[in-house]
Amino acid sequence: MNNSAKPQGFDTDVAIVGGGPVGHLLAILLGQRGKRVTLIERWTTYYPLPRAVTFDHEIARILATLGINAETDPAINFHDELYYWRNRDGEDLQIVDWQSKSASGWRVRYWFNQPYLEERLMEIANQLETVEIIRGWEAAEMVQDAESVTLTLRRNPEEGGRPDETRQLRAKFVAGTDGANSFVRETLGIENEDRGYFFDWLILDMIPDFDYVASRPHEPAQWQLCDPVRPTTIVPGGPGPVAGGPDRRRWEYMVLPGEDATELQKPENAWKLLEPWGITPENSQLERAAVYRFQARWAKLWNKGRCLIGGDAAHLMPPFAGEGMCAGVRDALAMAWRLNGILEGKYGLEALDSYTTERVEHAKHYINFSQELGQIICIADEAEAAKRDKEMIADLAARNHTPVPTDICHLGHGAWCQDSAHSGELSVQGVVEANGKVDLFDQAVGQGWVLIGYDTDPMAVLSAAQKAQLASLEGFGVQMSAQAGQANVLDREGTYKAWMEEIDARYVLIRPDFYVALTANSPEALRERFDKVMQSLNVPAVEAALSA
Repeated sequence: MNNSAKPQGFDTDVAIVGGGPVGHLLAILLGQRGKRVTLIERWTTYYPLPRAVTFDHEIARILATLGINAETDPAINFHDELYYWRNRDGEDLQIVDWQSKSASGWRVRYWFNQPYLEERLMEIANQLETVEIIRGWEAAEMVQDAESVTLTLRRNPEEGGRPDETRQLRAKFVAGTDGANSFVRETLGIENEDRGYFFDWLILDMIPDFDYVASRPHEPAQWQLCDPVRPTTIVPGGPGPVAGGPDRRRWEYMVLPGEDATELQKPENAWKLLEPWGITPENSQLERAAVYRFQARWAKLWNKGRCLIGGDAAHLMPPFAGEGMCAGVRDALAMAWRLNGILEGKYGLEALDSYTTERVEHAKHYINFSQELGQIICIADEAEAAKRDKEMIADLAARNHTPVPTDICHLGHGAWCQDSAHSGELSVQGVVEANGKVDLFDQAVGQGWVLIGYDTDPMAVLSAAQKAQLASLEGFGVQMSAQAGQANVLDREGTYKAWMEEIDARYVLIRPDFYVALTANSPEALRERFDKVMQSLNVPAVEAALSA
């Protein structure tokens, strides 16, 4: 689909303020559908140093749709290990499952270098004819009415812009992916729900010239040192700058009460902190030293009129669960399928409201989880730490050292049927054979609105009007079976059979963001629940089908 002509009366379909990974991904997902997109970034060049270093299985699944395979991409790697939380005596306090392969078909945890990923996303965005990227400009004013949003842009004065260098841009929608101090959020008057969680941490990104993990076999590859003398995080930082060479590593140190954060991040002090780990100026490069304030907050609304916010503009979370950037990538996909559908006349404008209700609750889950993990590690008092250690060691023993799962999180109320079990959850994905390929479902069959029937044809169950609605969404039906020759999609490993038996379903409707819209175990339930999902998005009836 290519709608490359400028929309009549508008400069663009969607203006995106903020050109980080979330903004670029949103631009790509809209541009791939032929939407006219203007991406506005206040800096003329992208930030070349590390920030986020990890993402989860859901992000791997999303990136795979862009042709970025987390299993084979040289800029991404993984460690088949659990995530340990240990006291200073080396005793386990908590174990988080960062080792398993997730139900969605990808590993629970991957490691990467953010500048590499941003370069990849920029390359993809630059190849799309309908995506325009404006660098060195920032949003200065924003006014919206019932049909449009008008942005006044100015040259970024920090990039040498003059006060009189301005231009206007009229868009059908505006998305603010412009960071924690979001102009879009502030202009919309959206308040934050703040958990009052503030801890300063020194982040040190290192490039060792040796294999650090192999050199310290007594330590996990990814872990937290819960030592009240200096709480510390030790994790991978993704592949190093030389292909096949040593990986990057990251150390994070809590700034203690009374310490001067500016003084602590000076290189000479950073190297002193690294000495106990065998990291010295002679065997490693200090790529970045920066103090960050870890916070826990979320915006109370993520959409207002024709404007949306996502990424750090919508939420901030401590990094202990590794979900900060992940949440922003989910935001981009959730915004994209709704905006694409509204612009194509598939959904009503009300679909944007479910973006807020679904994503707020989802982000809150990870913020709360991250904060709970932070409450374990951010203890600088000896007596309090001793009490924590005793309680957590006993609790872990009572659980037989069972790792805490991290890959199940539910959407808030929205465009899915609450009457059916497991709706609002990320769908399972397995290896299938279809269209002459053997691959994960998304790559072999495709994505979008997908109605799966197991050992039954789901399209034979829908009414003519429902089939027309699904077709209007460019959705399609899939008959799946574990028996060769019995269906158009072969469940090669029995993944879907096991899943659908577990949730007591013969039918599953999967959305473009891979979340389950409905499950049903009878034709009657499928038809009833299908209508509820269509109503939640205000999908219009298709008259031609009704009269056919």
